[in-house]
Amino acid sequence: MTQIPYGRQWIDAEDEAAVLAALRAPMLTQGPATDAFEREIADYVGARHAVAVSSATAGLHLSMMALDLGSGEAITSPITFVATSNTMVQVGLTPVFADIDPDTLTLSPSAVAAAITPATRLLAPVHFAGLPADMTPLKALAGDHGLKIVEDAAHAIGSEYAGGGRVGNGLHADLTVFSFHPVKTMTTGEGGAITTNDAELYERLRMLRSHGITRDPTRLADQPGPWWYEQQAMGLNYRMTDIQAALGSSQLKKLDGFIDRRLAIVADYRRAFAGLDWLTLPPDAGDRRIGWHLFTTQFDFEALGQTRAEVMATLAARGIGSQVHYIPVTRQPWYREHLATDPAAFPNAEAYYCQALSLPLYAAMTDDDVAQVIAAVRALA
Repeated sequence: MTQIPYGRQWIDAEDEAAVLAALRAPMLTQGPATDAFEREIADYVGARHAVAVSSATAGLHLSMMALDLGSGEAITSPITFVATSNTMVQVGLTPVFADIDPDTLTLSPSAVAAAITPATRLLAPVHFAGLPADMTPLKALAGDHGLKIVEDAAHAIGSEYAGGGRVGNGLHADLTVFSFHPVKTMTTGEGGAITTNDAELYERLRMLRSHGITRDPTRLADQPGPWWYEQQAMGLNYRMTDIQAALGSSQLKKLDGFIDRRLAIVADYRRAFAGLDWLTLPPDAGDRRIGWHLFTTQFDFEALGQTRAEVMATLAARGIGSQVHYIPVTRQPWYREHLATDPAAFPNAEAYYCQALSLPLYAAMTDDDVAQVIAAVRALA
């Protein structure tokens, strides 16, 4: 029986050739492949600038460092990977969680409005499973309160906003962060990118990504010779290699095709599962093009007479991988200990989590794979 994971990469001969060419090039890092990949990402999403980084977590961290917000609070969703709020803590901000909208599973603008205080400095909406958060009211709230916005778009490369335009085009946020982990819609192995329309933030990101060092003659206080560089900020080594960037450039050429395949699989799932009253399907994005990263369903486990663990074990026995995205950050021991988070304060997030289960979704799935998933899920009841 074919074992079908919940997500995986698609690597072909073109990708392999691109990586091999990068391995044979004179520079394996800080070379032309990374520069080219950054230009391609910026062009694809419609932003002025892009900075390639070693992971989306690194991108979130650098983005918050570059904004230099000092102490204060930052608002995000409890339904996200821990990196979103962890990076807030790492730059001295206190994470504040706002509940999700039960229909979109993204940050509720009304919950965000209620969470804003004089100490709030930043909004970090999460484009969950590939569906963008409702950025129009969130941007309005940020404008009204003088807040910065960093979009956690780790799931959303290629997705479109409700008003049009691709996520990361710089019209809705100061900075947008993408992930290229292998289970995402395209991959660089590990890696990420930050996009922005702000030239000053772009230059600061580039410096912070490489130890806070610059060699730019226009930015140096002194230049006694060609060896000279200056550390002008406390930075980190968050660089992407040219090997990863070359893979990214090759994958980006196929991204729209990857999204097409994911959309076709999502459509097959929606048709097959439409009549199951114990299964809630992901939000409907209408005619928007969404680069679905996850197919996040909600099971009525009580109606099925099975626990989530039992359902996952049954699916696994039938060759189907599944996963939970995510355990709310507000349930995590560190946050409960250090920030006294109370999961009950976020009823929509809790209701979603208690029924959440992601089914396989990736471009390399065959029609037979999709049929196997459908048959296994329908056989649960």
